[in-house]
Amino acid sequence: ILERCVGIVQSLTNGLSEREANDVLTANVCKGLQQHEEVCLGLFTLVLTEPAQAQRCYRDLTLVSRDGMNVVLVKINQVLMEKFLKLQDIPRTQLVWLVRELVKSGVMGADGVVMTLLKQIAGGDISTKNLWLAESVLDILLEQKEWVLKSGMLIAMAVYTYLRLIVDHGAPNLVPLRQKEVDFCISMLREKFMECLIIGRDLVRLLQNVARIPEMELLWRDLLHNPQVLSPQFTGILQLLTARTSRKFLACRLTPDMETKLLFMTSRVRFGQQKRYQDWFQRQYLSTAESQSLRCDLIRYICGVVHPSNEVLSSDILPRWAIIGWLLTTCTSNVAASNAKLALFYDWLFFNPEKDSIMNIEPAILVMHHSMKPHPAITATLLDFMCRIIPHFFPPLESQVRQGIFNSLNFIMEKRVLAHLAPLFDNPKLDRELRSMLRERFPEFCSSPSPPTEVKMEETVSLEIDNHVLDKEEGCYDNTEAAFSDDEEEVNNKGKKREFRFHPIKEAVMEEPADITPWLDQLDDTMKEKVLQLQKTSDPETQCEVMQEIVDLILEEDFDSEQMSALASCLSELFKDHFRGDVLPEEITEESLEESVCKPVCLIFRNLVTMQEDNSGFSVLLDMLAELYQKQPKIGYHLLYYLKASKAANGKMMLYESFAQATALGDLHTCLMMDMKACQEDDVRLLCYLTPSIYSEFPDETLRSGELLNMIVAVIDSTQLQELMCHVMMGNLVMFRKDSVLNILIQSLDWETFEQYSTWQLFLAHSIPLETIIPILQHLKYKEHPEALSCLLLQLRREKPTEEMVKMVLSRPCHPEDQFTTSILRHWASKYDDTLGEHIKAQLIKNNNQPRKRQSLRSSSSKLAQLTLEQILEHMDNLRLSLSNTKNNFFTQTPILQALQHVQASCDEAHKMRFSDLFALAEEYEDSQSKPPKSRRKAPASSPRSRKGAAPPTNNEEESASSSASDEEDSKPKAPKRKRKGSSAVGSDSD
Repeated sequence: ILERCVGIVQSLTNGLSEREANDVLTANVCKGLQQHEEVCLGLFTLVLTEPAQAQRCYRDLTLVSRDGMNVVLVKINQVLMEKFLKLQDIPRTQLVWLVRELVKSGVMGADGVVMTLLKQIAGGDISTKNLWLAESVLDILLEQKEWVLKSGMLIAMAVYTYLRLIVDHGAPNLVPLRQKEVDFCISMLREKFMECLIIGRDLVRLLQNVARIPEMELLWRDLLHNPQVLSPQFTGILQLLTARTSRKFLACRLTPDMETKLLFMTSRVRFGQQKRYQDWFQRQYLSTAESQSLRCDLIRYICGVVHPSNEVLSSDILPRWAIIGWLLTTCTSNVAASNAKLALFYDWLFFNPEKDSIMNIEPAILVMHHSMKPHPAITATLLDFMCRIIPHFFPPLESQVRQGIFNSLNFIMEKRVLAHLAPLFDNPKLDRELRSMLRERFPEFCSSPSPPTEVKMEETVSLEIDNHVLDKEEGCYDNTEAAFSDDEEEVNNKGKKREFRFHPIKEAVMEEPADITPWLDQLDDTMKEKVLQLQKTSDPETQCEVMQEIVDLILEEDFDSEQMSALASCLSELFKDHFRGDVLPEEITEESLEESVCKPVCLIFRNLVTMQEDNSGFSVLLDMLAELYQKQPKIGYHLLYYLKASKAANGKMMLYESFAQATALGDLHTCLMMDMKACQEDDVRLLCYLTPSIYSEFPDETLRSGELLNMIVAVIDSTQLQELMCHVMMGNLVMFRKDSVLNILIQSLDWETFEQYSTWQLFLAHSIPLETIIPILQHLKYKEHPEALSCLLLQLRREKPTEEMVKMVLSRPCHPEDQFTTSILRHWASKYDDTLGEHIKAQLIKNNNQPRKRQSLRSSSSKLAQLTLEQILEHMDNLRLSLSNTKNNFFTQTPILQALQHVQASCDEAHKMRFSDLFALAEEYEDSQSKPPKSRRKAPASSPRSRKGAAPPTNNEEESASSSASDEEDSKPKAPKRKRKGSSAVGSDSD
């Protein structure tokens, strides 16, 4: 495109004088938008490619541009974000020259381009090109200081960038550049401190890194002891430390290329296949001594900017903690390691649950949790750091830091990122000194949890991160397979988000013969001979015989376990085909199942099944399987299939648990979830076949989280759903348990429509009382959760109302478009009028009597049920309107009328006016009683006269008035104030 535009400009101006050329270009841009864009982009390209003509082309550009240079600004941003690394030296130099000219001319929007240019200066890189860019941009900022001072965001971004770069420029030859950077930062911080304050707490982190520089030391003193000197509005360092850093700043220290690669890893790369990507990243950005400082930027970015969606969190995508674990384990200097740990825990130090996000603190706790088995030293060093940072971060604020870390740990428990912290803090793998330090600092979190009690899941699952309970797991901060492609060309999809421009290598369609030469030499002669024999034969029976001989060799006492890895590599390569085909036979019969488990790889399974667990060979074979699992993760679900399908393995399903513990993951839950996920991706039929036995054999791993259920409902079709429902009803399958079903249904609210409907169908196939899950009503919003609401509605209409059901139904907010409560109340009123009447009476009287105490007495389980008197009255009024044209006698029942009378006696005028039609019914009832009003509460329970017209006829105006009143109520945040009034059930609207 740019070449074509250059051609157009040159063809228009060839052979003309400057004056004539200008006239022609001006005339041309007036013809239309397309011509305007072509000329502007043509001149822009000439500025970049022809330095000799640049001055003239820029002047022409300023004269012909009709949109304040917008076309050019957009193109510069695009080049900076997508092509900067590929620019030759001349265009790169010219681009910076052009930005300088735009700034000099005061072009609107030039500050945005300068911020994009700042982003291109890489941290941890002292290559000539990068130093040139850092100095060139700094020169623009220094020359045009008056212009810089007009943009608060540019000031903050520039200070953040150069404070960070000063750290990289400590070498003697870089002293002049570093001094310029220091002077710039000091002048901005002293003159425009409030603009810099918007950076937030990371400003303090960056200042700490440069605190030894004399000018910075003076600034520190003012920051700590004389904040008013910097700005009258600045109250002190705590003001900065309690402010969360905006993502803009955390992201500005990664170049677009780094950012793209990291986002790709956290959204596209499967856990276990990240090694090549990490190696690529390491080669590109982390291979030099100076690049150590970049790790902090990467960790802050991952904690503060990369906040994956629930869908990604519940998938097998590489989790954030694994990347951070890799960055920590590859630090080569103590200073870098210490700074990286501070970057990881930085949001913990002054964490405030109301302002800070769980997502910023979650990676640190998960790195510690997942490293405990494979890398206990990492966990220990992080826990040690967490304890020691409390007194050492800044002694005058020790109590605030202690509180911040306490808040973080509390919030982690509350959001169920980890169920308990005791296994982490009081683990035998940690040394005694560290454990006693943890006990001293955090006694609240060190005691072992009591046996699991019913989880009160009305305290909402954090829908932001509820799938963290997922436990992806240990072992691999890096593992195998997949690759970055350096080819960054992409088709420009207009209007679409920019595609990530490198993709996993696709498996080649042409199958190459297995090549095991790299590992053969590591085997001793006997084993080598057997493996070669296995390679040569293609007859399954012979392969099985040879495989048995290999197993026998493994079980011999003098087997050299160091050969294990090489042998596993050979076998995974030789059995490639077995792991590619379908496992489950087309037609399932006893014969076809037996035949399907007679493959050579199953020989290892068969030997394990026939062994006693105390046999010394048992653990050796398990280790062999664990090695194979690292090379070929599908072996996990193949083992599950063997244990279910093979007669020999009948009743031996728990062998899988021993296998899981022997793997690098070391944990049954994680191993099971990863294997079922792999099975889901490869073979849905097999997933459904395994489901009943997985749920029955491993109830604690499957019933406590929605993870496996989500995997199943995400891929099954309606036939498979029906088959699973039959399994449930025949007693072969239990997918929900009373203590966890509510939690899982709440998690499911974020799933796709069919996934949710399938989940509810499976729930209804169980015979769990609806009362168990009725509190979910508090979480359901009528616009966001139609699937759950429609399933509940159909189920509730089959139930006789209980007090809890009526309470939950009434606690839904009133909204004219939300007909849920009215429709179910109307149904119950026609079918169970007396029961419903008694329950509503109970709720009206309870909420009328306890205006003040109710909130404090309410159990935590109903925290969300904002049941107020006027809400009940509003629902009642809607029900009255709904029944007004029917012959229903619901509002002539004594209990309802008594309750209305009771409320009317103590409520204020505003409510009497608003619900006058409802209270009119009570007045008629009162008139019909023979006793004087004072003794009305002892009124006989006999039914009053039956009046068809008890509810006065209403017109549409009245109905809409009541709707708008309910809208108004919804928007008033005054309910809590009213509850505190002691004098009446509900205070007047004026308070």
